[in-house]
Amino acid sequence: MSLIANVSLAESVDDKIARAASAAPMDISGEATIMDVDGTILRNGSNGWVCLPGVGLIPGDEHPMCNDAVWMKWMAAVGAGTEFSTDVIGVSYMLQGDAMVNNDNPMATDPNDGGVWVQDGPHIMMLFPNMDMLADLPRDPFAGGPYVMWGETPLAHVMMPIEAK
Repeated sequence: MSLIANVSLAESVDDKIARAASAAPMDISGEATIMDVDGTILRNGSNGWVCLPGVGLIPGDEHPMCNDAVWMKWMAAVGAGTEFSTDVIGVSYMLQGDAMVNNDNPMATDPNDGGVWVQDGPHIMMLFPNMDMLADLPRDPFAGGPYVMWGETPLAHVMMPIEAK
């Protein structure tokens, strides 16, 4: 009986595709490659974007994201623990929001260990080739508007919330 229950609770490929596609406007996600968090291609795309049904860097996460090639390179570097750099701006959509994360330390896993923890609703993320370009942006996620996440690390990026916290 438990095997049958587990099978019936398994998420279908169509459900994963729908959740992944909800991360970005349809003019992006409608033609994007949909890739499961384990790297399995669920649907081939044609526009260079890759949408995932969750953030594979966070076990069990189901917050979808759609990434351009720069963000996919960033995700691969983070996953492998290798250096990341880019000479162009990268864009990622997370229109269904994000998990609770430490804004200061990308490796933090315990909200009781200090730092500023934040859970954003719908937002866009941007990577920049030159961190000096971010010097005047706040590091405080509650200041309102765009802010820098993980600013003192090589994984720094700009968070652009679409709605108030």
